This record gives sequence, C-alpha cells and structure tokens, in this order.
Amino acid sequence: MTGVLAIPIRHAQAVIEKSGEAPSVTVSHDRYRRYIPAIVGVARGGGSTRRVSPGRGRAADGPGVYRPRRPAETVLYRVVQQHLETYLARAREGCLDADPVPGFVERELRRYLACGILAHGFARARCSEYGHDVLIAFSCKGRGVCPSCNTRRMVQTAAHRVEQVFPRQPVRQWVLSVPKRLRYFLHHDPAVLSAVLHIFLRVVEQRLRQSSPGAGPRARFAAVSFLHRFGSALNPHVHFHCCVIDGVFQPDAEGRLCFHEAVGLTPERIAKVQEQVRRRVLRACVHRGLLAPEAARNMRAWEGGGGFSVDGSIRV
Repeated sequence: MTGVLAIPIRHAQAVIEKSGEAPSVTVSHDRYRRYIPAIVGVARGGGSTRRVSPGRGRAADGPGVYRPRRPAETVLYRVVQQHLETYLARAREGCLDADPVPGFVERELRRYLACGILAHGFARARCSEYGHDVLIAFSCKGRGVCPSCNTRRMVQTAAHRVEQVFPRQPVRQWVLSVPKRLRYFLHHDPAVLSAVLHIFLRVVEQRLRQSSPGAGPRARFAAVSFLHRFGSALNPHVHFHCCVIDGVFQPDAEGRLCFHEAVGLTPERIAKVQEQVRRRVLRACVHRGLLAPEAARNMRAWEGGGGFSVDGSIRV
C-alpha cells in the first residue's frame, strides 16, 4: 500500500459534494511518512520535498515534508492563461495553411494550464494514526511546455540512460543542424526527418569505424538520438543531439563482444563528416522531389558549410 488514490475531478467533485471531503486511502503513520516524499516526487503532482527537523523548521535527516508547487503564480502560466486564445485566433486568421497551429501544440498548451492545479484532479494520501493528509495535484506529463514535467522527464531519462543503457565506455555528443531551407520539410514530414537522421548516423558510424584501430568492416556503433525542435530563443529549429559511444563493437574469433575505442577524431575529421552529411542529405532531398537539382548544386557551393553544422567536440 502506498496510500495514494487517484481521483479524476469529475468523480472527486461528486464525492466532495455528497460527503464533504475527498476520498482517501488510509495507511499507517510510518508508511505515510516513509512513502509520501517518494510518491510526490515521481508520481502525480510534481511538487517538492524538504527534510525538516520536527518543531524546528530546519532541514535535517528524516522524512520529507511535501511542499506543493504553485504553477498558477508563475509568469509562464499567467502568460499562457491570458493569451492562449488570442494567439490561436490570430494564428488562424487569414492563414493559408490548413493547420497553422498543430494539434499537438494546442493540446500541450491546454494540458499545461491544468498541470498541478487541484481543480483538475488530484490524489489524496492520509495517515490513519495522526490524521495527516496531503492532496497531490495531477501533472500533465507534457513534453514541450511545462517546466516541471520537462525537468522530471529529463532527469529520469538521463538516469535511465546512464544506469541501464550506456556501457562504461566513453561517449561523444554529435549535433547536426541543417539549413533553414530544409527545416520546413523536417518539421512537417516525419519520413524526411527520419531519413536525415539515418544519413547522419550512418556517416558517423563509418567515421568511427575508420578511426577505431582493430575494427573490421562489420563493426557496429551504439547511439541514442534526441530530437530538438526549438533553438535557444524558442525559434523553430529542428536539430539532432546524438549520444554515441566513442568507438565500435565487434565480436572476436570466440564470439565475445570487443570494444574498439576511436582515436584521432580531430576537428578536420569532424569537418569531413559534415561535408559527407551535407552531400548525402542534399542528394536525398533531390531524390524525394523536395529540391530541384539546380538548387541542390547551388547549396553545395555555399561556403561555410552551406547551413549544415556538425559538432562532435564534447566527449565524456
């Protein structure tokens, strides 16, 4: 028993009107004090816990005290609450696109307005011995707008990758961004997005194989890719962050998996990766009818990477 009961608002409101209080699950005092900090930290509400000395109000070892966050008091919440409808209306006025504001964007914004607000549903935990209880507001579990849910998801994802996915080998971050002329296609066509990512990863694997002493032609790499849709100024900017094991894996004569670490990945070699990606992506765009052959030739002639950027300088 964790002592938590999730109450959708439509049911909770009816019970409150009938009985005067919200439904709850009662647990022992020890379980209540032991479980509540963990429950609220990872489950529904997105609040915070702080360890407090009894009667002193100072941080100390022992059970935590749940302090719910108050999203309605933040600047971001007030901006979205006051201007969402105006933004949606103006975005759709005179717009030629059938979907000027994608449905998932509007859903994320509306779900954010309900995140952490008790009026939109909550769970209640109660201590049977001392009568203490706490209401834990539901979270939106969104991916794009809510700072609380984004932070929790980021921490959980990072912990999972480090503890369960990545082997204890060096990891290099590879980042790819493409010219603005191509970003529209990546935004609106998942097939193009996937094709560009596959091209990028194939070129990186080829470079790692060439840079790993002892690796054969059948050696394979390992990578986890993250898609970013916005830049630092919240401008639409599709780009890829890929965490790649800095080397390749290959079975030896006895069938055991061996790791060959990459060496000598200098800026000059990374620049060659960028040039290969640039050439192959432009060729793929022409093949898919997204660019005219003449336009692709002009973009290949652009200086300074022609809007393509590949960075592989971060290694941990």
